[in-house]
Amino acid sequence: MVAPNGARPTKSDHLKVPITIKEIVNTGKACFDAGAGAIHFHIRNNKGKHILDSGLCKEALKELNLMVPKMHLQITTESVGRYSPDQMRKLAYEVMPPGISIGIKEMIPSRNPGNEDIKVYQKLFEEGTKVQHICYEPEDVDLLSNLLNNSKIPKDDVWCMFVIGHYSGKRSDPKKISSFIQKLKENEFNADWAVCAFSKEEISCLKTAIKLGGKIRVGFENSFLMPDGSVAPDNETKVKAAKNLFD
Repeated sequence: MVAPNGARPTKSDHLKVPITIKEIVNTGKACFDAGAGAIHFHIRNNKGKHILDSGLCKEALKELNLMVPKMHLQITTESVGRYSPDQMRKLAYEVMPPGISIGIKEMIPSRNPGNEDIKVYQKLFEEGTKVQHICYEPEDVDLLSNLLNNSKIPKDDVWCMFVIGHYSGKRSDPKKISSFIQKLKENEFNADWAVCAFSKEEISCLKTAIKLGGKIRVGFENSFLMPDGSVAPDNETKVKAAKNLFD
């Protein structure tokens, strides 16, 4: 999976960060051609700020589907400290996309799933939307297990993204991946899981994930760096380099 823009990177960070829908679509096509099977993208407003907007999400999905019909398309509900769980759920209901990422602790900050949480997850499941559950800490897997049990959603086809480190500089330690995997076992998940990581430790985390049987996400949301430490010219070059990690 490629995550080409995220919520925070701007053109001042790298000129190839895609901001407009046209740029996101063109980047998606280039990354698909380079070997990415899925794209996780953030919609930006006319000032370049991350925004949860159902109309813009639908427009981007339509254009991407025309350009890369075989690529899995994933929108995000990421709150970035601005959006409430109600607003996150509203976006999910209004768009019902092919794929959506949900930070479980952002959607359920109380860590106690309520009726509205159960309803939105059940609706997404019924509509066939592929939810990628974003887990920032191993304990988020416990919360996810509780939610799915309460929602009567099977735990044998779950998709998780383990976030190793943080964009602010918290070190991405590859040893942390095993803690997430242990939580999956404890909660009796049969999960498809992936990892994203940050900065100079990104590659070691991705290699560890592959070795342990996981999948990976790369792109300018997480790091501008190539495996040799140089700055990547664009997202598709990072995708090509990530593909080589499997060889």
